[in-house]
Amino acid sequence: MPDHHDRLVALRRQLVQDGLDGFVVPLTDEHMSEYVGAYAQRLGWLTGFQGSAGTAVVLPEDAAIFTDGRYTLQVREQASADDWRFVDVPQASVAGWLADHAADGARIGYDPWLHTRAWLTEARAALAEKGAVLVPVDTNPVDAVWPDRPAPSDARLTVHGDQVAGANSAAKRAGIADWLAEKRADAVVLSALDSIAWALNVRGGDVDHTPVALAYAIVGSDGTTDLFVAPEKIDDAVRQHLGNAVRIHDGSAFAGALAGYAGKRVVADPERAVSAIFDALEAGGATVVPLRDPVVLQKALKNAAEVAGHRAASARDGAALTRFLRWVETECGKGGQTELSAAARLLAFRQDSGMLLDLSFPSISATGAHGAIPHYHVTEDSNAPILPGQLYLIDSGGQYADGTTDVTRVMPIGALAKEQSAEMRDRFTRVLKGHIAIATAVFPDGTTGGQIDAFARRPLWEAGLDFAHGTGHGIGSYLAVHEGPQRIAKPDYPGAAALEPLRAGMMLSNEPGYYKAGEYGIRIENLLLIEERVVAGGDPDRVMLGFETLTFAPIERDLIEPALLDPDELSWLDAYHASVIAVIGPLLQGDDAAWLARKCARIG
Repeated sequence: MPDHHDRLVALRRQLVQDGLDGFVVPLTDEHMSEYVGAYAQRLGWLTGFQGSAGTAVVLPEDAAIFTDGRYTLQVREQASADDWRFVDVPQASVAGWLADHAADGARIGYDPWLHTRAWLTEARAALAEKGAVLVPVDTNPVDAVWPDRPAPSDARLTVHGDQVAGANSAAKRAGIADWLAEKRADAVVLSALDSIAWALNVRGGDVDHTPVALAYAIVGSDGTTDLFVAPEKIDDAVRQHLGNAVRIHDGSAFAGALAGYAGKRVVADPERAVSAIFDALEAGGATVVPLRDPVVLQKALKNAAEVAGHRAASARDGAALTRFLRWVETECGKGGQTELSAAARLLAFRQDSGMLLDLSFPSISATGAHGAIPHYHVTEDSNAPILPGQLYLIDSGGQYADGTTDVTRVMPIGALAKEQSAEMRDRFTRVLKGHIAIATAVFPDGTTGGQIDAFARRPLWEAGLDFAHGTGHGIGSYLAVHEGPQRIAKPDYPGAAALEPLRAGMMLSNEPGYYKAGEYGIRIENLLLIEERVVAGGDPDRVMLGFETLTFAPIERDLIEPALLDPDELSWLDAYHASVIAVIGPLLQGDDAAWLARKCARIG
């Protein structure tokens, strides 16, 4: 077992050697990625916290971990309260906490390859009140005390075929060039890994469960592109695919190349490009234009091939999940199964298709109290037996060449006690009502995710309940399972994603939930496609939008309280289950097909 206390002590010693009075450790990489390679898991190595979002601050006599509502319980289980304060965001901020706890005149270190300029501006302003300053480091002090830090992945790039991409790379780069002309800019830096993968129609294996490669790209106003990547990651097939218009350079040359744009207008995304990129461009004499990476929106608007691919991927994934849910119902109540064994069984069902390339994220296989941790990550240490009387939550997804999936279902294990069942059925049905409210929403073009988030929460609010995460996130096309810029979340969700206008062609998850700490968790998640809708009698000049449900797997009928559903909600549920049978029924046989028919029988 690693001693995380000793690691904290070692880091503090290193800070003294470096002349620093503190250091900020975010969970990200040089590309501001959500999921990162093992080499960049500094927060987990230092603290023991295994969530996918968070930041630590280390001071000489104090230290804190900052996490959002998804990880409130998890961080307290995995990191020691003897070493760390636990701070909830967005109620508090790293900058504000530093201003309150750093010593007067303190020198707080940061890695300029791991922070945005916006964060630096906020933190500098907060520290200035105490005469404290932020100090950029050339070498990350965590790396200096991490003796067995993994090397970055050396996985090779692969070609993502035009038939599944729906457009070739030349056309995509031409679109970026047109955008640059509109903005009167000479080039754009693509630092987000999924933007590079999408623009060049390549995929990689450098981040677990996200098929991207560690690289940078600079696209010029004529569409030609400089790709910075470790040369051993490029084979002849990829080189031929990229063509002469994409110049390949060693990844180590990227920082120096930024100095070659003197007198040019270069776009860098203030949300996705780190401070070091802005610094290098400005030092080289470029005028930095702080605009969102143009690929972000282009990538979010799925084309016909991507939508068709996702439908195919969802069907095979739904069939695998349905086989798994039947297995849970028939086997887990007998005893002998655990969170890890169940996750392994679902993986095997997905692999049976012969088309699974990876999971889209580590499966959240959570029974009982672990289900109340929204982003629970089962490990050998936390692995719990699945026992009768519990609710079992499985949130999982697959990576297929034609699509990325993400779905959550909840199953009761064996018989539930009467009192327990009544509460669980009430909560489950309220979550279902919120899910249906989003699935059936109709709204004007340009509506934001923040405007419709309350639809999912109202049935819970009416009972004095809520959930502490967003209702929906975007999803990639054989790319990141969490993709921007769109999101369904409360308007004050960190960043601007909840304020992004929703547009036809975007995909989103629909995943309201309820979590009773120490007892159980409930979440129902499907993926949705935004499409145009015609509303009878509506304003003919107003474009209206709605959702098409893309995910097909039964919603557990034994947890539904029909009396809480109104006639329209019952009709939606029956119609949804009829669609489940139509879409995945042909992919199932024997007992699996019969079980699905029973689970999808009419309730209304």
